[in-house]
Formats: sequence, C-alpha cells, structure tokens
Amino acid sequence: MQAGFDLVAMLFGLAALFGYINYRFLKLPHTIGLVVIALAVSFGVLAADAAVPAWGLGGAVRQALERIDFTEVLMKGFLSFLLFAGALHVNLADLAKQKWAIGGMATFGVLISTGLVGGGIWLVAQALDFALPFTYCLVFGALISPTDPVAVISILKRVKVPPSLEAKIAGESLFNDGVGVVLFTILVAIATGSAGDDLGAASIAALFLGEALGGAALGFGAGWVAFYAMRQVDEHNLEVIITLALVTVTYAAAHRLHVSGPIAVVVAGLLIGNHGVRYAMSDKTREHVITFWSLSDEILNSLLFMLIGFEVVVIAAEPRYLAAIALAVPLVLASRFVSVSIPITVLARWTDFTRGAIPTLTWGGLRGGISVALALSLPPSEEREAILAMCYGVVIFSVIVQGLTMERLVRRVVPAEQGDAAEH
Repeated sequence: MQAGFDLVAMLFGLAALFGYINYRFLKLPHTIGLVVIALAVSFGVLAADAAVPAWGLGGAVRQALERIDFTEVLMKGFLSFLLFAGALHVNLADLAKQKWAIGGMATFGVLISTGLVGGGIWLVAQALDFALPFTYCLVFGALISPTDPVAVISILKRVKVPPSLEAKIAGESLFNDGVGVVLFTILVAIATGSAGDDLGAASIAALFLGEALGGAALGFGAGWVAFYAMRQVDEHNLEVIITLALVTVTYAAAHRLHVSGPIAVVVAGLLIGNHGVRYAMSDKTREHVITFWSLSDEILNSLLFMLIGFEVVVIAAEPRYLAAIALAVPLVLASRFVSVSIPITVLARWTDFTRGAIPTLTWGGLRGGISVALALSLPPSEEREAILAMCYGVVIFSVIVQGLTMERLVRRVVPAEQGDAAEH
C-alpha cells in the first residue's frame, strides 16, 4: 500500500514540477509541454545509463515505470473519465447535424486507414528486411488509425474552428476508438491464432454491431437513469457523485456485458452534457458539475501525457526500427488523408463542407495514449517490439508536431470569415 502511495505521490509531484517549468519557461500548451519535458528527462536517463552503466539509473526508472501498467491505467481507469469529461462539452445539436460525416469517418474511415497502413507497413518491413507478418501489420493499422479523443479534445480547447468542423473532429475522435478497439481485438486474435475457425465475415460484423450498438444502448439507458435522478434533487455534491457513479458503473457494466465501454460513456456524457445540464441542474449545480469534470479532465490529462513522455524509457526502440518509424509517420498521415477524403467526397454530393475540412481533419487526427496502450497490451514477441516502436514514434510526432502546428494550419486553410454559413 505504501509503495503504491509513494508512486502516486511521485507522479503528482513530477506533474506539478513539469507544469511549473513549462508555465515559467517553455510556455507550450500544458499537455504538450509535459510530454516534451518528460521526453527530455527520459532521454537524459537513457544517456546517463549509456554513459555510466554502473549507476543503474535506466534500470531503476524502468522498474518504477513497469509498476504502472499503462494499458490497465488508461483503458480500465483514466479513459472512462476522460471520455465522459470530453463528451460533456460537445454540442449534441452540432453532432447530430454532422452524423453522416462522423459515422462515415468513424467506421469506414477506420477500416480504410487500417488496410492502407497495414499494407504500407508490410511493404516497409519487406524493404527494411525485418520480419513482420501481414496480420501484425494490420494490427498496427488498427491501433494507429483511430484518432485519440483525449489528445484531440485537448487541442480543440485552444484551436478555434467553425462549430460544425469542431463537431466532426470531436465526434469522430469520441466514437472511432470504440470501432478501433473492436477491430484491434479481432485482428490480434487472428494474428496470434486464438480466433478459432468460426470467425468469419458474418461473425465479425455481428461482433462490431453488438459492441457498438450495445454500448450506445447501455450509455443511453444509464444516462437517462442518472438524468431522472438528478431532476429529483437539487444538491450539487450529490449530483457530482451521481455523475461519478454513472461513469464508473456504466464502464464496469460494459466490460461485463461485452459491449463497448468507450461508446457507452460517450453517449452518457453527451446526454448529461446537453439535456442533463439544461433540464436537470440548477445554475449552482451546473457550475459545480462542469468545474469538477473540467478539473478531473485536466489532472488526468496531465498524468497521462507525462506518462506518454516517460514510456520511451520502457520502449527504447532498437536502431533497426528507426527507419521504419521515420516511414510510418508519413504513411499514417497519407492513410489518414485518404480515409478522411473518401467519406467527405461522397457526402459532398448532398451537402457543403467548410473549406479546408479535409486538411484540418487530416492534420487534426492526433494519436495518443490509446494507441500506446493497445500496443503495450500485445503479447511479448518480436512483432510487438516493432509495432510498439512505430506506434510510439507516430504518437510523439502527432502530439508534439501536429499539436503545435494545428492552430497555424487552421488559420491558413479555414477562412475566418467563412464560419459555418456554408454547412447544413
């Protein structure tokens, strides 16, 4: 118990220290600043370990980090709270207007990107002469194709885009990770030989529909129960507890029922953030609920992005994978461009889109902790090491380079005077 408390104390202490350094000196966006500082510290540890192996600094840090199961912490801990907090701030009316674009990118877009990335990485592996079976290349495509809602929403807090374009970016990121996780699970089962002989196209489609629709139904039902309870009381502390119960119970129930937990908490968050805020809360309660979840979101984001920066000590890619990392970054971006362009080009026959939507959605499709967590969840193997190295390289490029340049790109490709007048 004491060891666990010491670890939590260390993480909060480092988050506070790094946040202070970033605020005073680097002046980067908070989450990106934490990643940069944690990366710098990680590379410093690796350099010190290489220069003076007798100190055992790298081993000590690696041992401390390995006590934190990143996959468990994110996928079964942080993620439910972060998704709910993000969904609270999404306008349901704007989301509904863009449902076909969001649905297309979150489903067909993920499938297209998975195939393109998988095929491209297979060619890269062949060219660089390291063994990576095609099924594992598709596994990499599945874990890296969905945009990360945590990273995306943290960027949207400071980058001003037209409301309908913001709804597309946020809505896709909130829903496509549910699709990506199901696809990843299926492909891992195929790659490792644990799928069995009965996993055909029909069973895969049924699994997709069951996970997605089941998660949405669970989130909708649980959200309405919480909404009804909150309408009966006017006590802000109790209503904050009701939202906490909604998130934790819904996510736990989704796991037991084998439906999508991420989709369930997103649907619940959208319901509470729109109808709940408007019809079930007094002004005082609304202020306390929104403040609580904004603060929770900021704290968990700080810890998550700092851990992403530290994971380089655990991952430490072999030199032979460096070329693959360098090629994976443009390949993932190109695949993202195609997977965004196809649904938007098809839908453009019936509706107009904000000028600059495709480049904004392409560059704004950040990858983050979810991709790293999925890669870390793979069973130990040589294939896992290659996938982990490429995944981490793409995520770091995405968070730092795309995150820091997103605002500049939006200013260049989305006319300020256009707004949303053109969209229906």
